[in-house]
Amino acid sequence: MVKVRKFAAYRALERPYTRFSKKKKYNFIRARPVLRIAKFDIGNLQKQFSAAYYLTAKDALQIRDIALESARLSANRLLEKNVGKSGYRLKLLPYPHHVLRENPLASGAGADRMSTGMTQSFGKSIGRAAQIKIGQRIFKLEVDKQHAEFARRALRRAAQKLPCTYRVEEEMKGLKV
Repeated sequence: MVKVRKFAAYRALERPYTRFSKKKKYNFIRARPVLRIAKFDIGNLQKQFSAAYYLTAKDALQIRDIALESARLSANRLLEKNVGKSGYRLKLLPYPHHVLRENPLASGAGADRMSTGMTQSFGKSIGRAAQIKIGQRIFKLEVDKQHAEFARRALRRAAQKLPCTYRVEEEMKGLKV
């Protein structure tokens, strides 16, 4: 089975590798990997809620789309169980445009005949990541005031699935608290 390379190799911000066009001759990236995020907006999308909570990054980094999806699922599971399907709105804010590349280096018997080493080291597309800046918001969660504790707990649980450290910010009816 093919293993995913540890993300410590990709965590630092680098030059965005995103050039993908509908017109083939303008493409820089030939094959863009499939996005693994199922939904960006979940919950009750029509209702107006009284409180909004944000998960905000404290560092600049890249976050893989798998990690964003995992964080979204864990927060959603806690909210559905405690608040109900119509008691919240959760929105994933960043979009993973950046395409990650890997130069596959073979090891073992006969690897020297197959591998080109570092001569053609640009790499093949292996996944996608969102580039996050300091203070950028990752999730927006809207609930009513009586479910404030569950909202904070859900965002803390989502933060545990992501690299780096985060803080939970609160907003009441447009006024920042």
